[in-house]
Amino acid sequence: MNTAIEMSNLTKDFGSIRALSRLSLKVEIGEIFGLIGPNGAGKTTALRVIATLLLPTSGSVEVFGLDVVHEAAGVRKIITYLPEEAGAYPNLSGWEYLEFMAKFGTNDKNRVHEIVSEAAEICGLGERLKSKAKTYSKGMKRRLLVARALMTKPKLAILDEPTSGLDVLHSYHVREIIKRYVKENGVTVLLSSHNMLEVEHLCDRVILINKGQIVAEGRPQELKEKFGSANLEEVFAKVVGLA
Repeated sequence: MNTAIEMSNLTKDFGSIRALSRLSLKVEIGEIFGLIGPNGAGKTTALRVIATLLLPTSGSVEVFGLDVVHEAAGVRKIITYLPEEAGAYPNLSGWEYLEFMAKFGTNDKNRVHEIVSEAAEICGLGERLKSKAKTYSKGMKRRLLVARALMTKPKLAILDEPTSGLDVLHSYHVREIIKRYVKENGVTVLLSSHNMLEVEHLCDRVILINKGQIVAEGRPQELKEKFGSANLEEVFAKVVGLA
């Protein structure tokens, strides 16, 4: 099997509002795959369906051959999900938070220590892991949370706006964490972002979503060449008729 995610005609309605309309895509194992588009385009809804947190209205999604509706428990064992609004417990130290999260996956103390040590290396916070999370900057919290999402070496890591609200240096650090971890461990990453320039430098392939529909798909360089654009922002503007 070379396919990590296979989505076919995924549609999601919230009452009379159609958030996603017949989305189809394939994500290959070991890819960093990006869902990009403006706020409200449907990116987070798609991620939540894949993460088994929302039921599709119609269509199907499989993660490593497991159906997200009928085999949701199996899917949850091989993925991690980092929401945009995620936070750490403020009165726990970074290390205590990572230990707490690691214990959801194993009761083996040695394994917990291995997982947390892995997370400590991923986030690069060093001695600050001994400090309470409430003393962290937003960038430090996000690095901690990304490490939490990757520390168990999931088959699929789903990251919703992983650098949202971060300054240039922290954004760079989080991107490098993701790129390095995928390369070293073969983890597949699916991420969403409204920052098209950032995703252009991070993702192997992307889909551009607007109003719940895929409007373009491909490798960033291919899309720029196809639409004669300098960057993905220009591609998007041309595809939706803004340029």
